[in-house]
This record gives sequence, C-alpha cells and structure tokens, in this order.
Amino acid sequence: MSDSLTVGPTADPRRVRTQDGRVLTVPDGWALLPPGDAGLTRRVKAAGPTWTVVEKVGRKLFSRGVWAPEAHIVRARAVLDAERATPAYEKKLAAGRERRAREQEQYEVDFANSVLRFLAFSPAWLPHAKRLAVLVAAHATPVGSGTVARTERIPIERRAEAAVIAWMRHQTTTYDDMRIARVKGARREVRRELAEISRAVLDLHRRDVPHGPSACPLCTALVAPVKTRPDGA
Repeated sequence: MSDSLTVGPTADPRRVRTQDGRVLTVPDGWALLPPGDAGLTRRVKAAGPTWTVVEKVGRKLFSRGVWAPEAHIVRARAVLDAERATPAYEKKLAAGRERRAREQEQYEVDFANSVLRFLAFSPAWLPHAKRLAVLVAAHATPVGSGTVARTERIPIERRAEAAVIAWMRHQTTTYDDMRIARVKGARREVRRELAEISRAVLDLHRRDVPHGPSACPLCTALVAPVKTRPDGA
C-alpha cells in the first residue's frame, strides 16, 4: 500500500488500525519515526507514503509517531542534521526565538488590556483592576500554560473574561478544597455557581459604592500571596 494514511495503534506494535476499522501490517523496510521533531517529520512525510499513528485519550489526540520507509527517515535525518550544523541555521533559530519573545510580550500586554476592559472597575477601584489584570495575565498567558488564554478558538475578549473567572474561582473561593461528587456535570455545575458569585464580587468594584475590603474576597486575595493553582483552568 502506497497511500499516506492516518491510523490508530493496536496491541501489536507492527500492526495498525485504519479509520474504517481495517487492521494493516506495517510494510517490510518501514520504521517508526517517534514524535517530537516536527522538521524531520515534515521531511519524511514529503518524501513519500507514510502512516501517521494517532491515539485518542479522552477528548485529546496524541501522536504516536509516523511509519515510513526507513531509507526515507535515514536520508531526511542526515540532510537535516547537516543543515542544523551550519551557522545560518543557528542564526535562524536565534531570530525565531527573538520574534516569539516579542510576540509573547505583546500578547501579554494585549491580554492584560483586555482583562482591564472586561473588569471595567470604577475609578475608585482602578488600582485593584490593574493589579488583577497583571495577576491574571501572568498566570494565563505563558506559552504551554494550557489555559483558555492560549486558545485562538475564541476572541481575546472572551479569553480575558474566562481567565478572570478562573482566577477568581481559585483565589477567592474554596473551590480547590471542595469535595465534588464524581457525577457527570457536578463539577461544571459547581463552577457555574462559583462564577455567578465571582461576577457579583466583580460588580461591587464597578460601582463607586464603598465596601469593607477585609470582608471582600477579591480585595483580600489581591494583597495575599497567590495560591498555587492545581490545574490549568
């Protein structure tokens, strides 16, 4: 078979399952290229037929490597290794790192400003808004954080809102210490209820009506050490 396919693993390391349920044996002379080197994988796929192995775990798909003619893998790796050993390649890498750092810095600023716009605190509480924006952005924007701020599937305004509510859930409620029943939808319902409470707390700061900071969970959280977050929410 010469077609390139996306397949799933089986108990036999040299047999795979196609999307329509067929079980295929890996051709002789093929080897499995492990995941992790995107540049090498692209070259191997461009060289000819491949079988890309993916496995669904929960709702996520994980790459388990690419089956391809071993000669293609060896040749692509040799060419790529030679290119990566040149000064030009190192210069390209450095330029890429600098570009990504600039983009990340700009995104952090843009995200913090989006948080400020969502908060819309009254002038009396503006220092609180700025402090909260910094804290939320610091947690939510790092690359690889796995938070809603790193997704591009929704507008940045919605990302900012979701990130604030998540920060409030962990920093101003007892969510992390709750015992939640292992029933479908139970955790979602708890989060919904806590989100309503958090929105009510935020609303207090959108008006110039004073309130006692010592009795306000947000005011208290903004001057307390930030709690370690157990998840990426």
